[in-house]
Amino acid sequence: MKTSIRNLAVLVVLLTIAIAGRAQVIEKKSLAIEGAKKVIAAAVAEAKRLNAPGGVIAVVDDGGNLMALERLDGTFAAGANISIGKARTSVLFKKPTRVFEDIIKNGRTAMVALPDAFFTPLQGGIPIMVEGQIVGGVGVSGAASAQQDEELAIAGANAFNNPEMAASPVAYFDKEKVAAAFAKGAVLFDKSDKYMVNASRRDQPGTGEVHTKDADIIYVVDGTATFVTGGSLVEPHNIAADEIRGKEISGGETRRLARGDVIVVPPGTPHWFKEVSAPFLYYVVKAR
Repeated sequence: MKTSIRNLAVLVVLLTIAIAGRAQVIEKKSLAIEGAKKVIAAAVAEAKRLNAPGGVIAVVDDGGNLMALERLDGTFAAGANISIGKARTSVLFKKPTRVFEDIIKNGRTAMVALPDAFFTPLQGGIPIMVEGQIVGGVGVSGAASAQQDEELAIAGANAFNNPEMAASPVAYFDKEKVAAAFAKGAVLFDKSDKYMVNASRRDQPGTGEVHTKDADIIYVVDGTATFVTGGSLVEPHNIAADEIRGKEISGGETRRLARGDVIVVPPGTPHWFKEVSAPFLYYVVKAR
């Protein structure tokens, strides 16, 4: 009996110690690398939506240590270091960096004496919050303006907090808009770095094409066309970083496309509308 009482007493003591120890620490959320990539992807998507001329997006953890960085084409070289500084400042001071820029503008110039390693008082740094805890920070530099830097950073931070299904609004196009798009051939949807939708029209043959990053998913609405895939481009030349054109295609496989047909052209595959019966109308979903 005495042994049982002694064991019970020991157990109570151990539980008391465990509870006391738990009271002395807090559970803390951390930003994983996939989360950092998601922040960058959201900021890049916003940059494309706003037609930003450039930008460097940096994501740091809650200690201000760099986790991920992406530099858009055309951004000035110093943008990387500045974006990291903005992200780090937003985390270490737990405030958007615009706050400090405004404070200095209003006369408190003594703040510029803080060491550069910990303080970049330029608009464009935003803390990343999850359930009231700061888990990291995102900084942007090199967009069209300081305001746009901040807009991209906010988009990145918000994307991490928002549910996946709420990341983008539903896009709807009524039949009149669709008919107007097919009348001239136009892009219906292009607000994502993952896909876009074209209401395409051809009244004459095209040139050979290669999209190095995009797959073309083609659905024929009306008309017929002779479509060549594979082979090699004749006189190839780049018209953009990921787009190659050629006079025509040598070799390849020829198909006759008609209303209701669907064909999927993978990235990097040459393709060519060799002949068309005007008007040839088709949807193209470009998937990256």
